[in-house]
Amino acid sequence: MNTTKITVQATISAERKKVWDYYTNPKHITKWNFADPSWQCPKAENDLRIGGKYFGRMEAKDGSFGFDFEAIYSELVLGEKFTYDMMDGRKASVNFIANGNKTEVIVTFDAETENSVELQRGGWQAILDNFKNYTESN
Repeated sequence: MNTTKITVQATISAERKKVWDYYTNPKHITKWNFADPSWQCPKAENDLRIGGKYFGRMEAKDGSFGFDFEAIYSELVLGEKFTYDMMDGRKASVNFIANGNKTEVIVTFDAETENSVELQRGGWQAILDNFKNYTESN
C-alpha cells in the first residue's frame, strides 16, 4: 500500500517535559484536541505504553456530529517520540525535539482517502496550533 504521508509541525515556547505532558495527559488533551472553537474533546484516555490505547472523543459543541479517535501505540520513547496505529491501519508518529526552552513538535501521518490532502493537513495543523496556544498560555 503506497500511502501519502502528511507532516504538520509547530514550535512551542516551552521545555520538552511540559510539552510532552500537555500533549499526552488526558486532563490537558481535552482542552486542546479540536481544530475549531465550535468543537470540543469532552473525553480522552491515554494508556501510554507499547500496545496501550489512545482514545479521544471529538464532537461539535452543538451535538450535530462527533466521532471517536482511537489508536494503539506501536513505538515509544518516553518524553521524546511515539508512533501509533489508527484503527483503519494508518500510522502516525509524533516527535518532540528540544531546542533550549522551545520544543519542536512534528506530526507525520498517513493520509486517508476520503478527504483531500490539503483538508487533512489543515485540520491536523489547526489541532496542533490549538495545542501550541493552549500550552503556551498555561
